[in-house]
Amino acid sequence: MTRPTDFTLRGALDALAAREISAEELARAHLDAIEALNPRLNAYVAVTGERALERARASDARRARGEAGPLEGVPLGIKDLFCTEGVRTTAGSRILGDFVPPYESTVTANLLRDGAVFLGKTNLDEFAMGSSNTTSAAGPVENPWNRRNDPDTRLVPGGSSGGSAAAVAARLALGATATDTGGSIRQPAAFCGIAGMKPTYGRCSRWGVVAFASSLDQAGPMARTVEDCATLLRSMSGFDPKDSTSADMPVPDFAAACGRSVKGLRIGVPCEYRLDGMPAEIEALWQQGLEWLREAGAETVEISLPHAKYALPTYYIVAPAEASSNLARYDGVRYGLRVEERDGDLQDLYERTRAAGFGAEVKRRIMIGTYVLSAGYYDAYYLKAQKVRALIKRDFDEVFAASGAKVDAIVTPATPSAAFGMDEKQDDPVAMYLNDVFTVTANLAGLPGLSVPAGLDTQGLPLGLQVIGRAFDEETVFAVGAALERAAAFEALPAVMAGKTARAAG
Repeated sequence: MTRPTDFTLRGALDALAAREISAEELARAHLDAIEALNPRLNAYVAVTGERALERARASDARRARGEAGPLEGVPLGIKDLFCTEGVRTTAGSRILGDFVPPYESTVTANLLRDGAVFLGKTNLDEFAMGSSNTTSAAGPVENPWNRRNDPDTRLVPGGSSGGSAAAVAARLALGATATDTGGSIRQPAAFCGIAGMKPTYGRCSRWGVVAFASSLDQAGPMARTVEDCATLLRSMSGFDPKDSTSADMPVPDFAAACGRSVKGLRIGVPCEYRLDGMPAEIEALWQQGLEWLREAGAETVEISLPHAKYALPTYYIVAPAEASSNLARYDGVRYGLRVEERDGDLQDLYERTRAAGFGAEVKRRIMIGTYVLSAGYYDAYYLKAQKVRALIKRDFDEVFAASGAKVDAIVTPATPSAAFGMDEKQDDPVAMYLNDVFTVTANLAGLPGLSVPAGLDTQGLPLGLQVIGRAFDEETVFAVGAALERAAAFEALPAVMAGKTARAAG
């Protein structure tokens, strides 16, 4: 019999339906795995074991009554950016260290409605700001993979959703929620050898998700297979009147799209994604992915996204500006950390609270954002960045145009490298920001993007391919992603799953 933690999400649902395993047994197996590996990986910042077992037993009872939901009994990790009623939500920051929400985010409420079991809250870069998951107040997350010739170097899992990615890759959850502002689902998914989907902006409600950059943030799923991501996304999606950016659109059966043929589809290959100095193995994997799709009957088409080269600087003006505005609410007055002022000075209260509560990366982005929004610089930076953003979106609109469409989907690398060491790039914020070079365009244009594990580099680390689709056409993205997944037949396991002894944390 398959070990409970080795099930895919789809396999677990089938086993639960066949009464081969109970939801309680499935939850216990994952809680045991968390107990064994989380001290090393630090993927979870909170484990809600008793609550999980209670919900698992309730799930078994519903299934016995014939009332099973679409995710009945599936154990998930929840990124600690989603507010969870009665469970501490910190956003990876000291300033929210004691915050216990009295309400449930819409996305997590939808998952609970469909029968999911929450194992705990997963670690993340502070306020989702980062590409390495090393900026969390709860400490860094370790990637469960190791370099073949350098097994002692601790690797980052990517960010900001590194805790969710590491948990899924190490079999500490069947799937996890995540958020993507500039690549924070797709990049860690690629680094950890799993699938990760950023849906169209507006597909999933942002209500109850701690805000970073409101016009870019989007919730999405992480799981071990493309079909599992599709299954999760169907439950996570839906119109929410509490979120003014939520799209009132029907939610299709995304999982069914995974079985579609890609024959006849036109796959775009943007020339601007061929960067100077890009590793040969990234280019080789990209070409291999395109060849797989041609063998499946698709046509590959060279396209141009002329303003894509400006995406990264545009993103790092727009995102910090919105972060500066959103994080102004953390002032020590209403909730969260409060460092008492001296001599009744309110300004001193603000300064001392924010200095103690925010980490270095968050402070850096607040300062950048405040600068580009300030008088005298707003037009030169923020307004210009928004104009360039409109041009980036127009480039995608033209290649995805409904009439005479040039392409049905775009395939690119997911990241410019495999996972890097925790001590590498940490002293160079610009080098860290470059990790998002292939992913930020989808956020700026509001389009769906999927990362699919497709191969290993020379050090045995996973590499991913990215599929980008037109707005609200996640079905085609899943169809292309599933075709890549079948062709790649990626079955490699991270070090912690390959029988290697886990190191103690620290």
